[in-house]
Amino acid sequence: MSNPYIVLPIIFQLFLAVLLMFCWTQKNLQKLISVVGSVIALIISGVLFASVWNNGILTTQAGDWVAPYGITFVADSLSALMVLLTAIAGLGVSIFSVGSVRNARVRFGYFAIFHFLLMGLNGAFLAGDIFNLYVWFEIIIISSFVLITIGGEKAQLEGAIKYVTMNLLASVVFLTAIAILYGLTGSLNMADLSSKVAAVENRGLVNVTAVLFLVGFGIKSAIFPLYFWLPASYHTPPPAISAIFGGLLTKVGIYALLRVFTLIFIPDEFLITVITIVAALTILSGGIGALIQNNIRKIFSYLIICHIGFMMAGLGIYTEVAIIGVVFYLTHDIIVKTNLFMVSGIIFKIKGTYSLRLLGDFYKTYPKLSLLMAIPLFSLVGIPPLSGFWAKVYLIQGGIVSGNYIAVAFILLGSLLTLVIIANVWSGVFWKEGAVLPAKKGVKYYHELRPVKRLAMIASVVFLSAVSLFIGLGAEYIIQVATSVADSLMNPEPYIHAVLGKNP
Repeated sequence: MSNPYIVLPIIFQLFLAVLLMFCWTQKNLQKLISVVGSVIALIISGVLFASVWNNGILTTQAGDWVAPYGITFVADSLSALMVLLTAIAGLGVSIFSVGSVRNARVRFGYFAIFHFLLMGLNGAFLAGDIFNLYVWFEIIIISSFVLITIGGEKAQLEGAIKYVTMNLLASVVFLTAIAILYGLTGSLNMADLSSKVAAVENRGLVNVTAVLFLVGFGIKSAIFPLYFWLPASYHTPPPAISAIFGGLLTKVGIYALLRVFTLIFIPDEFLITVITIVAALTILSGGIGALIQNNIRKIFSYLIICHIGFMMAGLGIYTEVAIIGVVFYLTHDIIVKTNLFMVSGIIFKIKGTYSLRLLGDFYKTYPKLSLLMAIPLFSLVGIPPLSGFWAKVYLIQGGIVSGNYIAVAFILLGSLLTLVIIANVWSGVFWKEGAVLPAKKGVKYYHELRPVKRLAMIASVVFLSAVSLFIGLGAEYIIQVATSVADSLMNPEPYIHAVLGKNP
């Protein structure tokens, strides 16, 4: 069904970003516009999701060019879900930013660039052709590079160089793969590519192209062995920026992998083996990396890598049950990882350090706040009936049914490593006796903040914790959505028909 409304999430974020640029010197007005705009963006994305859920796949063709020749935007159940999750995480980070981002960074355009980033994310999720996806990826890289460097601190600049270097390498690989794909098929429309790639006789060249896409998207997703840029950069910017990076940026790569490997390159035995091995090594390297860290933001960064491996394992299992697990885990992980980096920001504002060796006594001093922080921490572990548990059930079930016991073994190993790591974090931050730390110069501590700023930081964590609880305790609704998404991914004929207006 053709519906131009589907580009509204992109256009509205662009409108917010431009409006904020006109309020460059008015920091309080910028904060108000960002929060109110994020609420409206959540409503828009919710309406879009409801429309797709009730009416099926929606499409629009830029300039009324008939697919596959023009720029196509498509809202199916997966892309609509990702736009909705982007709006939820974006609202949480926008509220958190009101309390945590320094006024100097606000005057340097933090909120405008933040909404440009959300625009790029929405564009990537709604893109219907592969080159348009590449363009949105570049907008995401540019926006995120500016965000990671705002403030100009040495650690930020060092992390930014590592971040942008690897992401530009990913873009080169991605663009090369697109060029080969266009040479093979003469098309860039993803729905059109589905049938054209299947008709290519040279399957070896098709597999090489698929591996190039795996490498390009894999760098952006931080899979083994292309992950080292993430823990070297995600802990350097302010917590609000780390939150949106940790929650959403790597998940764009997972979204792209799901889209490409269910629509264009249907994995054969070779690709399934490659994806499974990469997933296993990603889980192992991320888990061990987190286990040996002392900085809590570095721990959460390595856990991003470990849990990207869970989603890669589901793709490697490649059954509908496993894909349900991937979609559920994707939903859970975006909310929890965003929340955890915000939690780390509050801990730093109170204690002045991220070091597990120096932290402690948090539960004794802030019992209510500790119980609130326990929700995302224990959700990450997957303690029943919290959100992380249900996704793993489907991933493991899919692996057992398909006979992919390597994937199952490493999912269980990753779960055990996560339990040990979070138990260590809980003990180090909340239980044990902490050191008495001198006040750090240049750090504005939690008790020094105005009440409205403290309230904003806590409210953002409460909001995303409530969403996490809903995902876990209302798992039947998320499973229903994940089942619909998995069905559309494993049976792409309705997607192709909606875009091309004909049966594949």
